[in-house]
Amino acid sequence: MALPLAAVAGVDTIVLGMGCFWGAEKRMSEIPGVTDVESGYAGGDAARAGYADVLGLEKMIRRGKSTLRNHAEVIKVAFDPDQVSLRTILIKFWENHDPTQGDRQGNDQGSNYRSAIYANSDAQRAVALETRDAYQSALSSAGQGRITTEIAPLRNYNRAETDHQDYLKKNPDGYCGLGGTGVSFPGEAAKPMPASLPADALHFERQLIVFEAEECPYCKQFQAEVLNGWTAATPVIATLNPNPPENWTLEKALFATPTIVLFEQGKEVSRYTGYTGDKDRFWKWLGYQLLTPQQRKIAFEQGTEPAFSGSHLDEKRPGMFVDPITGAPLFRSDTKFNSGTGWPSFFNPVAGAISLHEDNAHGMRRVEVRSASSGIHLGHVFDDGPPPSGKRYCINGNVLKFVPDTP
Repeated sequence: MALPLAAVAGVDTIVLGMGCFWGAEKRMSEIPGVTDVESGYAGGDAARAGYADVLGLEKMIRRGKSTLRNHAEVIKVAFDPDQVSLRTILIKFWENHDPTQGDRQGNDQGSNYRSAIYANSDAQRAVALETRDAYQSALSSAGQGRITTEIAPLRNYNRAETDHQDYLKKNPDGYCGLGGTGVSFPGEAAKPMPASLPADALHFERQLIVFEAEECPYCKQFQAEVLNGWTAATPVIATLNPNPPENWTLEKALFATPTIVLFEQGKEVSRYTGYTGDKDRFWKWLGYQLLTPQQRKIAFEQGTEPAFSGSHLDEKRPGMFVDPITGAPLFRSDTKFNSGTGWPSFFNPVAGAISLHEDNAHGMRRVEVRSASSGIHLGHVFDDGPPPSGKRYCINGNVLKFVPDTP
């Protein structure tokens, strides 16, 4: 017996299979008017099933040891019909995965990854068939294959485990091979694709590209919390086009927004998928791409360079010492003094540039200094500095970048 779907006044539901449910859940939740998206399993013969059951049965099917119909990984989309129509939901369904691949989606293979629409009424089934035929026409015109999507009454729906709910919010770097065909749904719902980024206007050596989507709240949050105050030396640009610049390459299709991709020599070298407000985690990801192993040990493992071995010990030019990842100002050179300790020392930071934290490691009681912008470890502060502050900010030179004043 199928688990009942919650009946809420003014809310309708449709169950969809788009391959891996992690990316499907996030994509469909971004549609205005969608009130909830839940990962689950449906369409199989078993009344009850979980993740291990589905994977286990799929192995038996492949070995020819079972003829049971397996469940598909699905999402239950709850939506307000006064705000968004079922037709619009299904248009997004067709455009946001490849419905021509049979028992497969991207690198994920098996009948549990099949494309499916499980309707809870004849009216829903009619809309599913109508939109399928319309999208097939568009696919055929684009030279693509036949739709294999299973359209059937809903049966044996099971909610997925808690770990699989909101998976990409909890695990921004989580994998899911979900990618569309690139073919727009025909008619009034089709929108022109935003122009792709011109490669000649970008930095071929190293460039960050933020792939966004319309009506994406996390994209707006990333813009407000990170991009609007961008001071990093690494160039960054945002786009609504899901494709890389001409002759540039992505390692795999995008499946969630925002996705921040670092390109070097026109090729993807790393990506940060999703953003939920954890700035330190984003900067740590970027830092691991930009910093040397020696710098990473200091910045992320609270390491210390040997005395008299680091950078900038003798730097005396007018200018600013900045965070090596974010480019945010940390210390002006006119607050630097020779402490004789073997590390660059300052008596005052730039206002708001650092944060202080108790450090009881190595049997000592010290005050750790971190960069407020990226959260990386810089050094420690002591009470034996010169006037006017009486402080000595003892900083690892290898995690400082010096920017001289312009004449």
